[in-house]
Amino acid sequence: MEITEDLVRNLLRDQYPDLAELPLREVIGGWGNQMWRLGDELAVRLPRFENAAQLQAVEYRWLPVLADRLPLPVPRPVRRGAPSERFPNPWLITQWVPGEPADREFITADESGTTLATFLRALHQPAPDGVPVSYRTGPLRLSDIEHFSESVAPGDDVREIWADAVAAPAWDGPPVVVHTDLHPANIVVADGRLAGVIDFEDLGSGDPAIDISAAWTLLPDAAAKRFFEAYPMDDATFRRARGHAAIKAMFVLAMAVNGERGLRGGKPTWRAAGELALERVVGRSTR
Repeated sequence: MEITEDLVRNLLRDQYPDLAELPLREVIGGWGNQMWRLGDELAVRLPRFENAAQLQAVEYRWLPVLADRLPLPVPRPVRRGAPSERFPNPWLITQWVPGEPADREFITADESGTTLATFLRALHQPAPDGVPVSYRTGPLRLSDIEHFSESVAPGDDVREIWADAVAAPAWDGPPVVVHTDLHPANIVVADGRLAGVIDFEDLGSGDPAIDISAAWTLLPDAAAKRFFEAYPMDDATFRRARGHAAIKAMFVLAMAVNGERGLRGGKPTWRAAGELALERVVGRSTR
C-alpha cells in the first residue's frame, strides 16, 4: 500500500481528530516504517510490512517503561492507531526527537563519547520479564560475515576481526536490555553532539556488546576514548563488540551500494558513514 499524506491525514481524522489538522511533513528514510512529522513535537509511524507492525508492538510495550531512566530523548509512544479499512496494521504516534540522523550529520564532539556511555549504562540493566530475547545477540558464527559479500566483499582485516569476536568467550552475565540496531540512521545528532536515539523496534534482551559496537561505528577517536573510560568492560566483551562493529559497518556499506544500484531499500546517503565506520573498526584495536 502506498502511504500518502492523504492516507495519514484521513487516519488521524478517523481516530485522533484532535491532531488531524496539525502540519504534516514526510520524513525521508526508514525501512520498516514510513514516518511523518506531525506538528513540531510528534511523529506518525506507519509500518510498511506485517513484521514491522509486530516489531512496533515491542516498542509500544517497552519504551514507555524504559524512557524515564534514559538520559537522552527517545521517541516515546503517545498514542496507538488501530487497524482499519484504510490501513491494515496498527501504527504509532510518538514524540519527535529533534536533530539530524548520524548518516547525514556526523558526531564530532568529544563529550558525545561520555554521553553514549551514560545512555548505554542506563539502558543495559537486567531485562524485566517479558522483554523478548534478541536473536541478534546470540552465538556469533563465522559464516555471518559472508552475508554482505554480494554487495561488499569483506577484506582479510575484517575477517580477522570477526573471527576474533567469534572466538571470544560468550556473555556470561544476566541478559540486559539492548537496543541492537544503533547504526547511524538511528542516532540523532545536533551541532555535532549526540542528541537522541530512535527506532527501538528491535529492542530485546541479551549481550550488551551489540550496542557497545556503536563506539566504533559512530564516534571519532577522542570521543571513543571517553566512551571506553566511562563504560568499563572485560576483554571478551570488547572483542565481541568490535566484531559487531565490523558487521554493522559492512551492513551500512552494503545498504549504500544497494542504493547506488537503485535497489529497493538501498540507502545511497550511507556511503560516507559506512566507509568511516569500517576505517575505525580496522584501525581501532585497543581501548
